[in-house]
Amino acid sequence: MGAATLHPAYDAVILGAGASGLYCAMIAAGRGKRVLLIEHAPKAGCKLSITGGGKCNLSNRNVAPEDYVGENPDFCRSALSRFTPAHLAAFAGIAGIRLEEREHGQLFCARSAKDVVNFLLAACQRDGCALALEERILSVIALPGADTLPGPRFLIRTSVAEYRARSVVMATGGPAWPQVGATGIGYEIARAFGHRIVPIRPALCGLVMPQDWALSGLSGISLPSTIRVIPYAATPSFRGKKGKTVLRDPAADNLALLFTHRGISGPAALQASLYWRKRDALQIDFLPRVTTDHLLEAAGAGKSLCRNILRGHLPDRLCQALLPEALGAKKIAEMTRPERTLLADLVHRHQVTPSGNEGFAKAEVTAGGVSTEEISSRSMESSRVAGLFFCGEVLDVTGRLGGYNLHWAFASGKAAGEFL
Repeated sequence: MGAATLHPAYDAVILGAGASGLYCAMIAAGRGKRVLLIEHAPKAGCKLSITGGGKCNLSNRNVAPEDYVGENPDFCRSALSRFTPAHLAAFAGIAGIRLEEREHGQLFCARSAKDVVNFLLAACQRDGCALALEERILSVIALPGADTLPGPRFLIRTSVAEYRARSVVMATGGPAWPQVGATGIGYEIARAFGHRIVPIRPALCGLVMPQDWALSGLSGISLPSTIRVIPYAATPSFRGKKGKTVLRDPAADNLALLFTHRGISGPAALQASLYWRKRDALQIDFLPRVTTDHLLEAAGAGKSLCRNILRGHLPDRLCQALLPEALGAKKIAEMTRPERTLLADLVHRHQVTPSGNEGFAKAEVTAGGVSTEEISSRSMESSRVAGLFFCGEVLDVTGRLGGYNLHWAFASGKAAGEFL
């Protein structure tokens, strides 16, 4: 790269024009700050525009701190209390975006996710926020003596130019969905400033099962299921910094489970993947809203075969895979108590240890990230480096499936934008 163009200093340079970066820029520019938004992709809001089938799941009626995981599960509480689902709905109203509520409280754009991106861009540009596209971030450097001077604290180098800023916001996201340009540059910059990175992993993605799994070959079958994650015996449960168990029980409750060629997917599996770690087992309940005892004791069931009773409630191919031939051929009236217990275990407590997950290419989000131990939960500012802020997915805050992660992007972006 030749001699880079050095631009006038900004109050804030925001790295990443995703949901959190755009919202942060809108808030800061609306406060009269001189803001530059830098994005390495050709367009702003690429991931936001295509999520949820192009209608993006913006939020959830039931957002609460308990819906997020990370080393410090309480970190998100402050930002969430200042940006609630009601605030999101008010923002949508101002933007002229009609929301539609789907199952489990999910809030989607009724028309198009691009309406959100277009409104945020228009609001930023109206208030003088500059936008630099197709500029790859190379480095962020603290200027000597900047802490004691009123001018710029940082020098930001990109593949195109150099910029100076009083504050820098890392809204770079994580490596999930690399097909839309997602990278891990935010972790590299955070680490260079002395921040610890909680090991990252794919989350909200399908789980891969071992080849000898008894239920292999059921691709295409979908049914409501409840999944619990059983931590590997040799490792502690996924716990928060203060010893609180972040693992929820169940991880997925009565959500659609889809069998795939490689394992399981669908909302139940994606939800469970947020809590699953390598070598953890899953316990799957294929009949989460009715017990096998209830089915066996129903009037007139005594003369029926076990497999026929079960076929009335589960897909036939799943019944065949779950039931041993001898048990399936047993009449209900002839079943012993141990056989009834075995049936309940097969249907309600099926256990399997996934061999892995579908990876970052198919993960909706990245779990882990910049540790929150040295980040202000109120302002998102680093306690190590004055003027350095973090928001969105780059932080060690990850929400459940159903609009929680986009809501966090907006809530944390707003928090940072108010303090720049």
